[in-house]
Amino acid sequence: MPDRDLLSLWEGVYLLSIWELKENAYGVTIKKAASLKTGRVISYGGLYFMLAQLVKKGYVEKNAGEPIPRRGGRSRYYYALTGKGKRALRTSFEFQKSLWRDVKEPVFN
Repeated sequence: MPDRDLLSLWEGVYLLSIWELKENAYGVTIKKAASLKTGRVISYGGLYFMLAQLVKKGYVEKNAGEPIPRRGGRSRYYYALTGKGKRALRTSFEFQKSLWRDVKEPVFN
């Protein structure tokens, strides 16, 4: 296997959610998208821990939006994929496809 960083399942779920949400990717929308994809209840603690890890690894950038009056003046933080994040998501997608390439019909008995 070539030397490359492979994403964990959850990293892939969050990166794909952010990519799909585009400029509307902030905590609540990312949590909802990831929950819909996985069918799991995601805690805010788990969400923000993973987002911090993705920022630390350079896959995602975090930017404060304008304060929203109806939320008491607090800013939303928006997330976007970096070039490295897009490459990692593409690599993960290609790797997953290659795993199943020679399987005609998966039967798990």
